Amino acid sequence: MNRILTALATLAGALLAFTAASPAAFAVRVPPPGGAAGPGQASSQVHTIVVGGMPGWQIALIATGAALAAAAMAVFVDRAWVARKARAITA
Repeated sequence: MNRILTALATLAGALLAFTAASPAAFAVRVPPPGGAAGPGQASSQVHTIVVGGMPGWQIALIATGAALAAAAMAVFVDRAWVARKARAITA
């Protein structure tokens, strides 16, 4: 029963995230009423200038640190689970 509730909560969260992100993804430019039927003025080209940002080595360092932290946490949780399981059997 607990797994079913967890799966339903996960699906509900995914649906909520999808509906929160979808308005920007499906945005359409609608011409004003009474305008010309054909294309009016050609849109100007926008040049994006990126200033700053994060170098690739910093991104790799953060990803490596996160992976090491997750692995260490998994080891700690596994050892605690085994220790608790061993105590329950011997008691």
